[in-house]
Amino acid sequence: MRFTQYTDFSIRVLIYLSLKPDGARATIKEIAARYKISENHLMKVVHQLGLNGFVKTTRGRQGGIRLAKDPAHINIGDVVRQCEEDMRIVECFDARANTCPIAPVCAAPAILDEALGAFFGVLDGYSLADLLVPRNALMEILTPPV
Repeated sequence: MRFTQYTDFSIRVLIYLSLKPDGARATIKEIAARYKISENHLMKVVHQLGLNGFVKTTRGRQGGIRLAKDPAHINIGDVVRQCEEDMRIVECFDARANTCPIAPVCAAPAILDEALGAFFGVLDGYSLADLLVPRNALMEILTPPV
């Protein structure tokens, strides 16, 4: 299983914003520069994070992005569920597109569904705050030199 780049960028944005002092805003340009990723990709990511209630955005000269809630209240499983459009691990998870001839008798879908549940069970046990444990090291890497 592999996350999409969209999910990866979403988690990176949330980590970056978590390192900002309370209420401080960041810009897409700033985040893109620190992670060396496209501003265009980040605009889409930040827009969706805002729609999903993870960040707040403010337009204008004094605008920017900040977390909508405390990192301890942002569940990683929720973030991944909101970001990943398709969690069908195999073809037979989609009844409309399934062409596998053994699907009606195959045990694999039940096992894979259980595995996916366990995967999200682990993610649900962590918050954004848990990703900030190496806070000083993260800040050293993500804070531009003065």
